[in-house]
Amino acid sequence: MNDLLLENKKILSEGLRFHLIEGISVDNNIYRPGSTKYFDLFREVRDLSQMGLYELNSEEKFFINETDIGEWDLFEGDLVPLDFPLEYTESINEAEYKGRKVKLNKPKRGGSKKYYVYVKNPKTGRVKKVEWGAKGMSVGIHDPARRKSFAARHKCTTRNDKTTASYWACRTGRYPHLTGAKKKYTWW
Repeated sequence: MNDLLLENKKILSEGLRFHLIEGISVDNNIYRPGSTKYFDLFREVRDLSQMGLYELNSEEKFFINETDIGEWDLFEGDLVPLDFPLEYTESINEAEYKGRKVKLNKPKRGGSKKYYVYVKNPKTGRVKKVEWGAKGMSVGIHDPARRKSFAARHKCTTRNDKTTASYWACRTGRYPHLTGAKKKYTWW
């Protein structure tokens, strides 16, 4: 049956044609998971299978017959893909700190130090204000030797905890609005 489909190229999408020519089953979808084409391919195979124009192999039967992958529905006013795991995070950009709304992970100038940012502590679930940088001192972000020295001194490649000042100090160059730089820099 798949040879008949290949002859009539107008029925098939380019992605499905590629799958058939290369002998790749649809469960090994060539598109990036979560992309529109990823879901479209599953929906296309489901439709062709229901019309009797596509014969499913044993691996494809589960995805096409047992799941709703490729289909969409409304959830709390948003269109979401069915049978596709999504990470749920509550209000990624906004939170409350000491009774006022703040944006998370958006560093700013000011505070008791040179810069500050609000982050959510994953251990406690509470919002924390992280401050870093000495007022009155230049950052020296444009000087490659100073960047290299800073990264080595502060071990920037190992800093992964957003709730620490060292994490944000190592990433200050990524936010040119803080330093007045014309482009983004990294310490390492």
